[in-house]
Amino acid sequence: MSDWLTIAMPKGRIYNEAAELLKGAGYDITDLDDSRKLIFDFEEHKIRVMLAKPMDVVTYVEYGAADCGIAGKDVLLEQNRDVYEVLDLKISPCYLAVAGLPDKPLSKIAPKIATKYPRVASEYFREQGEQIEIVPLNGSIELAPLIGLTDRIVDIVSSGATLKENGLVEYEKIVDITSRFIVNPVSYRMKSQTIDPLIQRLSKQV
Repeated sequence: MSDWLTIAMPKGRIYNEAAELLKGAGYDITDLDDSRKLIFDFEEHKIRVMLAKPMDVVTYVEYGAADCGIAGKDVLLEQNRDVYEVLDLKISPCYLAVAGLPDKPLSKIAPKIATKYPRVASEYFREQGEQIEIVPLNGSIELAPLIGLTDRIVDIVSSGATLKENGLVEYEKIVDITSRFIVNPVSYRMKSQTIDPLIQRLSKQV
């Protein structure tokens, strides 16, 4: 299977959107069964698909377990991995933002920020001239300011409905996020004859 491409894909909604893009490019990988399998082979296209958590896709690609993959720009910014970001697929648009309780000023001494993006949050507040304390959380980030754990949160915002439902407001937008096609540098050198046509076909779909 040395001439096959292994693609790491995030589970869930992003997979469905990305698979439709690939289908339009001539690579139909939409036919997944309902099992708990994590690896699927598409012999017609010589493609193996690995399903992974969105935050893990870049790791699989960097270490060469996958030749290429699809990852959110938020993950790429946070992890700063050694991969080639070759194409903005323009799917799953959202953005990273600072949010908190309305009309609540930041603490003057080392305000606390809850986030699962410590690198991005630290860099953003440093650029604003703020020294902050990061409180790392992986889920239900909105809870932190509600119980007085932190002054603000830095998190992904899609529709803004979750913030609104929890009585939070957006203070600043940090960066727009979409999903990107990424490639392992060694795979790109070794399999460019296979990867380049895929990138070219995908680019016509976005």
